[in-house]
Amino acid sequence: MNDSYDVVIIGGAMMGSAAAWFLSARPDFKGRILVVERDPTYAHSSTMHSNSCIRQQFSHPLNVQISQFGADYIQNLQANLGQDSRVPNIQIQNFGYLYLADSADYAAALRDAADVQRALGVPTRLLDPDELAQEFPFYNLDGIIAASWNTKDEGYWDSGTVFEWWRRKARETGVTYIQDDVTSITRDGARVTGVTLASGARINCGALINAAGPRGARVAQMAGLDLPVEPRKRYTWVISAQDPLPRDLPLTVDPSGIHMRQDGPQTYMIGSKGFTDPTVDFDDFTMDHSLWQDHVWPLLATRIPQFEAVKIVTEWAGHYAYNVIDQNAIIGTHPDVDNFYFMNGFSGHGLQQSPAMGRGIAELICTGRYETLDLSEFGFERLANGHITAERAVI
Repeated sequence: MNDSYDVVIIGGAMMGSAAAWFLSARPDFKGRILVVERDPTYAHSSTMHSNSCIRQQFSHPLNVQISQFGADYIQNLQANLGQDSRVPNIQIQNFGYLYLADSADYAAALRDAADVQRALGVPTRLLDPDELAQEFPFYNLDGIIAASWNTKDEGYWDSGTVFEWWRRKARETGVTYIQDDVTSITRDGARVTGVTLASGARINCGALINAAGPRGARVAQMAGLDLPVEPRKRYTWVISAQDPLPRDLPLTVDPSGIHMRQDGPQTYMIGSKGFTDPTVDFDDFTMDHSLWQDHVWPLLATRIPQFEAVKIVTEWAGHYAYNVIDQNAIIGTHPDVDNFYFMNGFSGHGLQQSPAMGRGIAELICTGRYETLDLSEFGFERLANGHITAERAVI
């Protein structure tokens, strides 16, 4: 390890490794990159606790475009990693997302979002209850008045493979990964000058990237900056059913707040918030077992009666890096610190947005602007000037 790097990245999980790879792969970048990761097992990272899905059904057009690039990138992974024959090609398991509406207001929101999606080439279908019953006869549709469904570039993908190859390729291009924790950040006016690590090392840097996931606000505070991102707990169960469904289960977003999808040939993944949705401690990953018994399972069995008899295979709790303002990404520099870069606040969308965010932050560092997809609408400035467009499709 050196005592000076052109770019220091705090956080080596999906977003930090995306930044490391895209930056190191650019021909116009000749500098040194250090990734500081507090836990290289990533056991409690949002990356490892993700449900690993991608969708195009967003209400904000920029989020649609971000996921369109993500879908293209991951399905052409070998080509995007330099035609490296070691890199496997992966595909999206396109069981799709299905949003169910039980009110006129929510049905109208789905129609508005579908208009945004269709304008960008996403073939979202709007279904009435009769069409839903024909496509998915296993649902209890009491109270459901409409739905939206898309099966193009929507479903499960192997994020672990992409993550592994970004780290491997970044190291091969000279990126240094270390296990340590940043304990302080030094500023000189409008610039960050370095970081101090828990090991006692002092590292000078030309630019700093905050890719610390749910701990992003803690990192920003070290630089004297406020970041409206906090850890919110999300619960996941993988279940088997005594009576499996006759077809793949799309990722169904139920009006009750739970969601469910196909996970294996005869297993299903169920997700939910808690009874309430407070900020939690960074290290709080305890399961609330009453949540399943008293809340999630009754709702699940009501919507899909065949899930009355199920068995929990595994379960876990993870964290969203939740942007409390508008649930959209925060990317780019701070108005007061021109070399402190945010990659924060993805509110559950981080894995699917990581290709576009990695590419975008590399463009910004190397050229001072976005060269491909303009992500400036998700810059920090909007939080101060009030130009907020909240993402409505947040699970």
